[in-house]
Amino acid sequence: MPRMWWVVGVVVLAAIFSAYLGWTAQRVERLHTRAQSAERALDAHLMRRAAAAAVVAEQAETVELYAAARLALDAEPGERESAENDLTRQLQAVTLDPADPAARTLIATSRRVVLARQVHTDLVRDALSARRRLFVRLLRLARHHPRPEYFDIVEPFLPEAPLIPAVPVPAAPAEDVLPAQAL
Repeated sequence: MPRMWWVVGVVVLAAIFSAYLGWTAQRVERLHTRAQSAERALDAHLMRRAAAAAVVAEQAETVELYAAARLALDAEPGERESAENDLTRQLQAVTLDPADPAARTLIATSRRVVLARQVHTDLVRDALSARRRLFVRLLRLARHHPRPEYFDIVEPFLPEAPLIPAVPVPAAPAEDVLPAQAL
């Protein structure tokens, strides 16, 4: 009878270990998928920002900004970081009028780029952290996924968007308010 308890114990430990490995494999898969999605979202936001910068450059007749925007739109994956950094430097040199709709669009897309980059950086960090775990390396659980890479660009400094005035809320009629003694 004592041998049976050893067998049961080994089977339980094997089941727990295999469940842990399955959970770890799913986590690695999920983190890499999310990092790839964040990379695609960041790329889309960078394209929108470059297109909005080209529109602002055309309106302001700024040749340098337009050239930087076109380079960012046409950049190959290996040249993308430097092209986006050049665009950011050109944007910082231009004075934007927050009342202009094209400038507001550029400001909004630049803020989305900052947010998308932060999300991408967090997910890449988490995926790389998962890849460094002992069982992930030993069992090569991340072999089907390319190693995620950080996207390092300069954070743009843009003016604040104008605040939209709030609509005043009408006060409640006096008869709807209960006197303090009724409570």
